[in-house]
Amino acid sequence: MKVIFAGGGTGGHLYPAVAMAEELLKRFPGTDVSFAGTEKGIEATEVPRLGFRLHTFRVRGFRRGKSPADFLANAVVLADFAGAVRKAVALIRREQPDVVVGTGGFVSAPLLLAAQMLGIRNLIQEQNAFPGVTTRLLSLRATEVHLSFPDSGRFLRRKAEVHVSGNPARSFSVVDCCSAREYFGLDPDLPTLLVFGGSRGARSINNAVREWVRELAGKSNIIWQTGSLDYESISSAFSPSRNLWIGSYINEMGSAYSSADVVLCRAGASTVAELTNLGKPAILVPYPHATGNHQFFNAEALSREGAAELIEDKDIAGSRAKKLVQGLLADAGARERMAQACRKHGKPGAAGELAGRIAELANH
Repeated sequence: MKVIFAGGGTGGHLYPAVAMAEELLKRFPGTDVSFAGTEKGIEATEVPRLGFRLHTFRVRGFRRGKSPADFLANAVVLADFAGAVRKAVALIRREQPDVVVGTGGFVSAPLLLAAQMLGIRNLIQEQNAFPGVTTRLLSLRATEVHLSFPDSGRFLRRKAEVHVSGNPARSFSVVDCCSAREYFGLDPDLPTLLVFGGSRGARSINNAVREWVRELAGKSNIIWQTGSLDYESISSAFSPSRNLWIGSYINEMGSAYSSADVVLCRAGASTVAELTNLGKPAILVPYPHATGNHQFFNAEALSREGAAELIEDKDIAGSRAKKLVQGLLADAGARERMAQACRKHGKPGAAGELAGRIAELANH
């Protein structure tokens, strides 16, 4: 069986593909797996590091403005895309894959389109509650479409062979919360808030937490991943203590999640999948500049069901956000209700289910 995964640009598009690829190799040793992406996205370094072959194209996303400069830039984007599709057609003819899998985003578009033109079975896996342009357009001719949120189907014109399989996400070893808190040097008996915003951080969240630290200290613990941009200023302003751990990055996210009673974070698709798989009460602050505002839709899909609280980025510094954090940390019953609602959205077996579907398509 030979499979090419197309996706990247960001970790949110790449890591679900990696999770499916690893599950395929686990279930079907000897599977020939490779990836297609760009030379500039996260896939350029991560895919070779993980031991997979990477086929590269020159492809970029469209500018969304309407100025003459935007139109000119988009003309170049279209020319690059046409070249990428030609290269993708040549790649498929050379490699002869049984299945092409696309994980959304402009990076996956050339290979998915080439597969559809050549009659190769192809599967689209969409992570976000609001499907991106690539998924909405190419789903019409895909062999199968797999969604992470049940409501996402209403945005697609295509209805047949559309499945809700979840978003393949990292799995974590859950440990006892007290032991996990001791790992971070925190009081094992206090409720714990986990704050993170990606490897670079989320400045609006960091600025809000700066104002809350002293009020929360003593009543709760905080595990605060600041990201690389704000670490220096935050670590110079606050000293680690029995109630406060500060770091630019968390290597042991399994321990961090195990420690946490409440999570304050962005609403990227991979993060949402991790939270729902673990059933973690969360206050989600969507990144306002995400393409198509997809993080807002991800957070809204959970908040509508009582599985999370949604605070818009512009409101994170307000009193409501602080009251929500304090209220959840103080109310074990509210946390348990939210955790139960959150687990209903979890799909911890997503990678396995999708690997099975890919193998089925390959054997047809």
